[in-house]
Amino acid sequence: MASASLQFFAFILALFGVFGDITATLLPNWKVNADVGSNIITAITQMQGLWMDCTWYSTGMFSCTLKYSVLSLPIYIQAARTTMVLSCMLSVFGICISTVGMKCTKLGGDTDSKSHACFAGGVCFILAGIFGLVPTSWYTREIISNFLDQAIPESSKHEPGGAVYTGFISAGFLLIAGVIFCTSCFKKQQGAWIYSSKQHHFPSTEHESNAGYNLQDYV
Repeated sequence: MASASLQFFAFILALFGVFGDITATLLPNWKVNADVGSNIITAITQMQGLWMDCTWYSTGMFSCTLKYSVLSLPIYIQAARTTMVLSCMLSVFGICISTVGMKCTKLGGDTDSKSHACFAGGVCFILAGIFGLVPTSWYTREIISNFLDQAIPESSKHEPGGAVYTGFISAGFLLIAGVIFCTSCFKKQQGAWIYSSKQHHFPSTEHESNAGYNLQDYV
């Protein structure tokens, strides 16, 4: 029962991780630059994401432009696009597999099949967490290095946006869920192996005792 509750808790964490991963991938505020200027009325907030750049004016106007050209983007944005999409795909795939392998569901067939499916779902979550953690860390490093560079003007410097923090938290949720799924399945497999080894050991002992008894009868 404890294993089923732990798997259900990991599944909830994985769901939060999946939704956060998809949200972080689509949000345009990976880095933010607030230019207040001399007048608060004409303040401008510029946001840059993986797929679009948006500008928000204090008057209420909001405009976005899509990044159509892939080759013109910096290498860290291209890598972030690829790894975040892979993270979303792996996390969704892990949700489907772990649903079959969870102990509280009636899908997946026998115990061994459910255990293998549970372990595969945990591996998908761990890989999704790694693929989500790498681009957010790389993106944050680029923002910090540009912010600390004295040669870059203040108007061109940015700070990490909400999408970066969402990506970090989602990657952590996916990693924790994957570790829980893998360890719970490993414990079940280890218990089954110990039980099977004992089951193979006792008949041989019984056979040896019977053979010794028969030899004593002949003597």
